[in-house]
Amino acid sequence: MEQDYDYLFRRRHALHRENREVWERSRAAYYGGEAYIRRALVRHVSEVEPEFEERLRRAYYFNYPRKLARLITQFILSVEPQRDGAEPELVEDFSRTGLRANEVMRQFSTLLNIYGGAALSVEMPYFSGEIDCERKKLERIRPAVRAWSPLEVADWSCGADGQLDWIIFEERILSDNGPFQPPSPALRRKLFTRTETMIFEREAGTGRTMLLSRAGHKLGCVPALLSFEPDGFGIDGGHYFEDVVRISDAILNNESEAQMNVVKQMFGLLVISDSFARGAHPAGGENADGREKFSHLLARSAAIWESPEEKGISRYISPSGADSAAIRAENDALKRELFDVVGMALIQPSRAAQTAEAKAWDHHQIKQFLASRVDQLEQAELHCWELMRRYDRSIRVPRIAYNREFAVTDLKSSIESLVELKRFSGGIEYRREVARTALFLLEKVRKIDPARRELIRREIESWQSLRQEVDNG
Repeated sequence: MEQDYDYLFRRRHALHRENREVWERSRAAYYGGEAYIRRALVRHVSEVEPEFEERLRRAYYFNYPRKLARLITQFILSVEPQRDGAEPELVEDFSRTGLRANEVMRQFSTLLNIYGGAALSVEMPYFSGEIDCERKKLERIRPAVRAWSPLEVADWSCGADGQLDWIIFEERILSDNGPFQPPSPALRRKLFTRTETMIFEREAGTGRTMLLSRAGHKLGCVPALLSFEPDGFGIDGGHYFEDVVRISDAILNNESEAQMNVVKQMFGLLVISDSFARGAHPAGGENADGREKFSHLLARSAAIWESPEEKGISRYISPSGADSAAIRAENDALKRELFDVVGMALIQPSRAAQTAEAKAWDHHQIKQFLASRVDQLEQAELHCWELMRRYDRSIRVPRIAYNREFAVTDLKSSIESLVELKRFSGGIEYRREVARTALFLLEKVRKIDPARRELIRREIESWQSLRQEVDNG
């Protein structure tokens, strides 16, 4: 059986094999730091090692990939999703490790932004014997949701019904051996099927594989979901974040060049006459014919010499300020293209005021991009609640509604338009819709406590019943 376990650790899905290198590069770009600078900074053909090492030490990284990945998530979850009927305890600790439902879904959303795909699993802690409400609460025996990157999803397969037949998750862990012994590293794989969950582990030192646990369930489905962006891998194409990383790398390298140009403007390149070079007395020894040896390093920042037929005047030369300005202008253009590639561009290259039509189109483009992502998150979270209910029938599946109105329009004009709308006479449904919009705009001005917002929402929804009571006398 151990041979079977070994094969389980070698399995890789075709999509995982094809995209692993890109996913790892995207992850490294999101993390940033010195390690990524060393990976992404390009050394010139004419650049000697000391020069390149200096550029590495001076380089800095504007982490646009992280900014974009988080910006999309921040827009989507800027307003608390509605979860009518959800148990507050589960919402506040969705992961069973202290992460709220919003935080787990924020992780899931950011993973989608970085990789174009992500997974969610719903697991039940292992227990034996009878269970009652008191034990369930004391031992916190309840389902928990976890987000996984596609790098952690080793393999999967779907059945004839289009649903997952099984899925394998991979994680590196440190097993705690107590405060007096160092932790033991190991590679763990979890196999979820439609009937059971199995956990396997491979020891780092010995390479021995073993089955840690095996537990059946009666869910009738795999307690996980795997989601890819439909306009990316869904149509057998790559993901836009790869282009984001490449543009960001170009900005990093351009910025490094601009920085070194500034340094060279302060500390110019020495140019000396050829006659001075030949008459120099370096501590370099002598040639075979007894003549003094003069060694010279040819590099972009090393001294060069001219013959007497040329100027013959020792001096310093340096790049002009225009060179650095051109590089910075190129970087500004790349930044605009970077946001436009994602569909999050709002800043126009011209300072002139935009027409109303152009501004509306920009806002519409962003709202449609975010709305399509909201659909994906909303369906994923709903599926998790349904899986939790399959584990525990006492858990209710809430009505989930994510915000689809994003704060990318002018707030002042929106409020003025709402005031004008209130002047029109209308029925209860019309007034209720205006009030809902006012509540949404109110949150843009001042954050409302979730409990108070729910109270206001219920008041708005109760207008119909109040009107009926008045009509009935």
